[in-house]
Amino acid sequence: MTAHEIDYRIYGEEMQYVEIELDPQEGVIAEAGSFMMMDDGIKMETIFGDGSEQNKGFLGSILGAGKRILTGENLFMTAFYNTLSGKKNVSFASPYPGKIIPIDLTEFQGKFICQKDAFLCAAKGVSVGIEFSRKIGRGFFGGEGFIMQKLEGDGMAFVHAGGTMAKKVLQAGETLRVDTGCLIGFTQDVDYDIEFIGGIKNKLFGGEGLFYAKLQGPGTVYIQSLPFSRLAARVWASAPQGGGKDRGEGSILGGLGNILDGDNRF
Repeated sequence: MTAHEIDYRIYGEEMQYVEIELDPQEGVIAEAGSFMMMDDGIKMETIFGDGSEQNKGFLGSILGAGKRILTGENLFMTAFYNTLSGKKNVSFASPYPGKIIPIDLTEFQGKFICQKDAFLCAAKGVSVGIEFSRKIGRGFFGGEGFIMQKLEGDGMAFVHAGGTMAKKVLQAGETLRVDTGCLIGFTQDVDYDIEFIGGIKNKLFGGEGLFYAKLQGPGTVYIQSLPFSRLAARVWASAPQGGGKDRGEGSILGGLGNILDGDNRF
């Protein structure tokens, strides 16, 4: 498998986007809905699956699309090609506040495993597939089920992390415990399992769930500080509930509190 060689540049701080430079006939694949802008001369094409070289013919396209269904993603992906002479740019934006992480698959022996919604875009020729877990605990309690996403090939791929990203390089035998929702991805050599949180008080009153993700080196692990599920839960908890009243209206200060805290824009 030989992926297209692409150059890139990441812009922004909290809301990032990646600009990919394509030489003539080079291409990039992306999740539907991540497109931001492109130069004149870029051709957009909707494809089944990831369009990698291993998916040839009609049957190969169906198999590639089937992998997308199993990971809970859209049936289609979008490919962008430079059809003119000269270099052209196409850009893709992160879906919510966080960081875009460039993954050079050649540095990770051609494979990177990530959570299902982390993938943003990749060089044409990178395969976006599924990674089955053989461990029952990981499958039922890992937050991602038996299936995670795997990126394979020899090109560049880009994944998205919510909030701030932490990169941990684990030595052989070194162990790291992570909130299951905060795990973005890891290299194929990392041993990944789920560990039950001990202690009755931790289980009943800890507020952090019942399980950790336990990762053991050697390998590299990427962690996000703000999983989208956590962000969505906080937004939902602060949203107006029945009767159109917001959470602040039940406080001692009521409407006066809204004036004092300055949150009176809506």
